[in-house]
Amino acid sequence: MNETTTLIEKIIEGIQEKKGKQIVVADLNEIEDTICKYFIICQGNSPSQVLAIVDSIKEHVRKETGTKAYAIDGQRNAQWVAMDYSDVIVHIFLPEVRHFYNLEHLWADAKLTDIPDLD
Repeated sequence: MNETTTLIEKIIEGIQEKKGKQIVVADLNEIEDTICKYFIICQGNSPSQVLAIVDSIKEHVRKETGTKAYAIDGQRNAQWVAMDYSDVIVHIFLPEVRHFYNLEHLWADAKLTDIPDLD
């Protein structure tokens, strides 16, 4: 398993630990001129849940890989937080904001993998 695969796995674990829903992994490797190799998109139901997911991802990734996000944006209003792990960018949305920006549709030519919600 390579570093990027491990990173994706730990990010998903962090999201699931705080009950983040509708996780989608977009593989951008086949698309030219992208800013990263993967997007991970998910949602929380409230700003406080979005922030809890951010903290959980930070903790899981740091503990398991020693990696820290290069940048984290959007924590002030916590409607859409983006976490930059270089090859992987994580987007944590409130449902209505996710629907509005519809990143999955923008990257429709990427290979999209849905991760089943944990109950």
